[in-house]
Amino acid sequence: MAKSNQITTLEAQPVQPLGLSGNPEMEDGCVAVAHDAGVNYFFFYNLSFAALRTGLKPLLQANRETIVVATGSESRDPKVLRGYLDGVRRRLDVEVIDVFYAEYVAPGDDIEMLLGPDGVFDELHRWKEQGLIRYVGATTHNRPLAVDLIESGRIEILMHRYNMAHRKSEAQVLPRAEAAGIPVVAFTCTRWGSLLTGHRDWDGPVPSAADCYRYVLHHPAVHLASTSPATVAQLEENLIALKGAERDPERLSLWETYGKLVYGDGTDAFETQWP
Repeated sequence: MAKSNQITTLEAQPVQPLGLSGNPEMEDGCVAVAHDAGVNYFFFYNLSFAALRTGLKPLLQANRETIVVATGSESRDPKVLRGYLDGVRRRLDVEVIDVFYAEYVAPGDDIEMLLGPDGVFDELHRWKEQGLIRYVGATTHNRPLAVDLIESGRIEILMHRYNMAHRKSEAQVLPRAEAAGIPVVAFTCTRWGSLLTGHRDWDGPVPSAADCYRYVLHHPAVHLASTSPATVAQLEENLIALKGAERDPERLSLWETYGKLVYGDGTDAFETQWP
């Protein structure tokens, strides 16, 4: 089955299936190592992610048309959003940001501030018309909201939680995104590292980070898996996922069984507040 619409660079090349996201503790050098390995999608939540931002700037000066720059904001104020966009463009010395996300859309949001007249998405689409951004996106953990965003017709990319443990999106969100042609960027693919530590009731193999990224990428709606290592060593382990792996139904079933065990009753960790 074909993937959804592609996220591409300015020179119309698709992004690689693994993208690098900012980590507050990221070591210097991660951006260069990722880029040398072929990674061409880079995301940061805000300008405080200094290692990614400072590592990215010289690459953009030499290779702007081959790199996708993604960022966003949790603000719902169009003026604050525009100030942030201009700040990012200025700090990176670029004219256009490839992907801009309305971040962390949550049940407490005023939907009118997002989807209503002169709301957040109206503002983002104005930027696209002006050539300031190339894709309008949204990030959310919440599945019903993810469906609402897809069906609104106002987003072009969805960044959504998906991993071996959090699989309910396979029934509710991912098929809708695929049908709408909206590429999904999967995040929390290792469930904040908890999928890598095993489980007291599990006797089978424990997945590597690359296994976790390959798992989410098996779904045809998922266009890209986001990784946010703290060290170059962690990054190099994660980059193994770029080498791909043959689809193995038995292996997928094994990881699904493991993920269900790790998830437990859904009340044992912070992120399961959004089951």
